[in-house]
Formats: sequence, C-alpha cells, structure tokens
Amino acid sequence: MARVKTPKQKVALVTGASRGIGRAIALRLARDGALVVVHYGRNQKAARAAVREIEKKGGRAFPVQADLSSLEGVGALFGETDKGLRELTGSRKLDILVNNAGVGLGGSIHETTEAEFDELVAVNLKAPFFIVQQALPRLRDGGRIINISSGTSRMAFPEEIAYAMTKAALNSITFSLAKELGPRGITVNVVAPGIIDTDFQADWFKDPQAREFAASVAALGRLGLPEDIADVVGFLASADARWVTGALINASGGSMAG
Repeated sequence: MARVKTPKQKVALVTGASRGIGRAIALRLARDGALVVVHYGRNQKAARAAVREIEKKGGRAFPVQADLSSLEGVGALFGETDKGLRELTGSRKLDILVNNAGVGLGGSIHETTEAEFDELVAVNLKAPFFIVQQALPRLRDGGRIINISSGTSRMAFPEEIAYAMTKAALNSITFSLAKELGPRGITVNVVAPGIIDTDFQADWFKDPQAREFAASVAALGRLGLPEDIADVVGFLASADARWVTGALINASGGSMAG
C-alpha cells in the first residue's frame, strides 16, 4: 500500500464489513469521504470485493482479518489496523468506530446450549466492549462510536432470547459510554435494525411466506435493506449529528409499531 498524505481524511473502522449491513456501512462511509478499514472474520473474498467496490467508486479502504470470539482476535484487529493505517496515513488514529460484527444463534431458553451462549456473549458483547477499550487511545476527540444492536433488544423475543440479551446489553454499554466520553466530544449511539434483507436471514427467507410476513410487520410495508441502516449510520457519523449522543435509533421501518 502506497503511503498517501491526506491529513483531513477521516478514518473509519467497521467490524463485520464484508457482507450485509456492515458492507453497506463501509460503502456509505467511504462515499462520505472516509478511509475505511474493512474488518472480516472468515470471508476474505467478500472483504476484498467490498474494498474493490469502494476503490472503484473513488474511495480508499483496506481489509483486516480477525476472529472476534477472543481477546487475542481483538488484539489482532488493532495490530493489523495500526499497520495498515501507518502505511497509508502515518498515524494509527481513528475518527469513526462502528461495532457491527455479530453472530445470531436462534433458540429459546430450552434450546440454547452453553457453547452457543458463550459464542453469543463473546462476539456480540465482549468483543465490542474490548474493541472500544482498545480504540479509545486511538480515537480522536470529536470522534464517533456507533454500535449496531437489534430490534429484538427492545421487545420480548423468546425465540432468540440469548441473542436479544446480548444486544440489549450493547444498548446499555452505549448509554454509559456516551456519558463518559462526552467531555472528549465523542458521541456514542446505537442503531437497532428491524428485519433486514441480508444473507443473515437467507434460510428463513427461502420461504416466500416468511418474506411476506417479515415485510408485513413493518409499518412501511417492506423488508429493510442494508442501505437503510447504512444511511442512519452515515448521519450519526457526520457533523450533522454533533448533538446526538446516548441515543438508541429504532431503524426498523416501524416494525411491531402496533
């Protein structure tokens, strides 16, 4: 990677950015002018494709692989991110952190195994907590932290109880961080998507009736798209959202509104 001096360009780290919502967020932030670190867990091909699309549209990005199910993986994330940023910018500083990576394991309290529970907590809760911890020395004052939660965190959802629990905890982390980081001018917000048309829901959406039902629960009468969430994140990452912090944004198209 050739080093290019662009001191005014913002730098964004997006976890889980190779596919779905994360990919759409990476593309949106790149379109808004940020240099984007595209994190991925396993799908290198998809991550490289996301980087190529960003570059094709005139943006700048590079991929970083890390398994976020362990603290070692969180350390690897920042080790590789620091390396790439120093080559490109001469600094390891960040302006925007988007905690999007997550796993979803459906199951009621009767069905959820200890292994599934531990994986959900490790990736959906423990990883974002320690990613923020390691990001804070790197994050510039006036920066942005945006966590991607779920609509299930705000309702009774016994079908995926452990998943919903981890996302509700992510909401709580957001509120506490917003108060702590306010003196640095860093805003911290959380976005709660509804049902989004991604490969995350691919098995369910093989059934046309399931797709129809998913669209029917939204007040706006359609499935959500990754870009619907990415545009909300784009706003929260912008200067226009300078007075928004500690907020939970319900980006569900009015799902379960009544």
